[in-house]
Amino acid sequence: AAEDLDVLRARGRTAAGEPLGEMVGALPAVVLVLAALLATAQAAVAHLRCADAARAGARAAAAGEAPDEIVAAARRVGGDDAAVAVRPDGAWVVVEVSAPVVGSWFAGALEARGRATAWREP
Repeated sequence: AAEDLDVLRARGRTAAGEPLGEMVGALPAVVLVLAALLATAQAAVAHLRCADAARAGARAAAAGEAPDEIVAAARRVGGDDAAVAVRPDGAWVVVEVSAPVVGSWFAGALEARGRATAWREP
């Protein structure tokens, strides 16, 4: 049987079921790469959402809104699980937003962050 397999391989042919066996061996690697791609995409989306939320909070701060309104504007964009910090810096205001990355089981607990600074209007 081993000699027959050697003859088939020498002629460029494979034994019945051999490609299936190779595919089954490679399938876990394909699934792992797909999971890594999905985790990376989720982290990127969470980062963009935090950056957008920080900008929304900074716009509210620039318009002279109260700190509660700034946090509400940032959470409206960033989601209810977003942590929002508003810090005055002289004539400027800094808004920082962080949120957990959904489905970050692949790489452990990931957190996305965004930061925006705006000039407070007089």
